Amino acid sequence: MILRNVIFLLLNFGALAIGSLFTSAGVSSDWYANLAKAPWTPPGWVFGAAWTTIMICFAFYMAKAWSAMSDRKTLGILFGIQWVLNVIWNPLFFYFHAVSIGLLSITSLTILVGLFLIRYRNDLKYYTILILPYFIWLLIATSLNGYILVYN
Repeated sequence: MILRNVIFLLLNFGALAIGSLFTSAGVSSDWYANLAKAPWTPPGWVFGAAWTTIMICFAFYMAKAWSAMSDRKTLGILFGIQWVLNVIWNPLFFYFHAVSIGLLSITSLTILVGLFLIRYRNDLKYYTILILPYFIWLLIATSLNGYILVYN
């Protein structure tokens, strides 16, 4: 179980590292600074703390799911799609300024994480709570992206 936790931690934080290549420059850009942002947009430091917590919880969730599920192929495919959707939002939004495509990406990611939550809850029981921070944060992030699309 420890090895699985380490593998999923590396995969999750690898996704964050790739995304941060686009986020750090994007957040400090004139383009982002001049956007009308939602009144509920959290301060910048919250994003780092939230994503760190989310990816740790999600790694433990996935490690448990990997050991509990007999259909690892489907679980692996869903995880892979989740990983790609998580990574591509950053360049879509911050580098290409494709706010509408970013919204499509983050909405798809939110639905997929919701699928994890619902599909595996009976098998993972109380471990399901580990995916709740991810799902809740994505609901917030999706609303932030949607606000930017509508008001800019």
